[in-house]
Amino acid sequence: MREEVLYRIKAIYRDDFRVRGFLFGEGEESICIIGSMRGNEYQQIYTCSRLIGLLKKLEEKGRIKEGKQILVIPCANPYSMNTKKRFWTIDNTDINRMFPGYNEGETTQRIADGIFQQIMGYRYGVQMTSFYMSGNFVPQIRMMKTGRENVELAKSFGMPYVVLHNPRPFDTATLNYNWQIWETDAFSLYTTSTSSIDKASASQACAAILNFMSKQDVINYRGYEGYISRVVETSDFLSLRAEHSGFFESRVRAGAHVAAGEELAVITDPYTAEVRQQITSPIDGIIAFLHDETLAFQNTAMIKLIADED
Repeated sequence: MREEVLYRIKAIYRDDFRVRGFLFGEGEESICIIGSMRGNEYQQIYTCSRLIGLLKKLEEKGRIKEGKQILVIPCANPYSMNTKKRFWTIDNTDINRMFPGYNEGETTQRIADGIFQQIMGYRYGVQMTSFYMSGNFVPQIRMMKTGRENVELAKSFGMPYVVLHNPRPFDTATLNYNWQIWETDAFSLYTTSTSSIDKASASQACAAILNFMSKQDVINYRGYEGYISRVVETSDFLSLRAEHSGFFESRVRAGAHVAAGEELAVITDPYTAEVRQQITSPIDGIIAFLHDETLAFQNTAMIKLIADED
């Protein structure tokens, strides 16, 4: 294992901004795994740390295939993580909306460019990412539909779901989208949580990545094969929205199977504790996304469902 500083910005008043990478093996730039880009993505950096430990052991046993190189970047935004802010500390911009970057632009554009110059040549790319809304997910592999997405390759992770997403205009500035445009097979890996650590979900993600690397002949590894992935589109998700604001109390967890008519959550009046809305499932299906904050805001998606297959 070799640790390198991949990108640095000289700081005036505090320690320099550094993006560190951990390299395994030598040769072809085979796969890059990148963790947190946002300051509250604790699960993402934790999962990368677990993966680094596993890869270190595999390398010590000589199980990295000859001529293959693996890069793991646990955190691309240590400043925001240190100050407990989700986005860039100065102007609240999102690094993952700045790709492929611009080395003469604003700070987050320069960071995105500095990172992308280091990772754009890898054959495979995996981003441990989070959703723009706060909540928990059923574990999944997600791909942008750029015309270069490879569904069969995505199934190699053995995650429960492969989710295809039609990019919206702001998605074209994400790492996943630009990796694909620059001919990297790119995947976003969603674990259950974001701002809290879920060890079981992190272990599942590590096993999925090792499975994928084994099937692509990057490492010599035999582990749990995982799931036969179901392929769904984000447009197939059924959103259940809050009709009223108030305290949100869930009755289920992400990934749970629910029946039509089952109570999923209630929203209560913060002053009187009266139930303002009872959220029930209109279908038989899986909880794909579950809001995880105390307050619900009117017209916001609280739960997303995937209907059972016919």
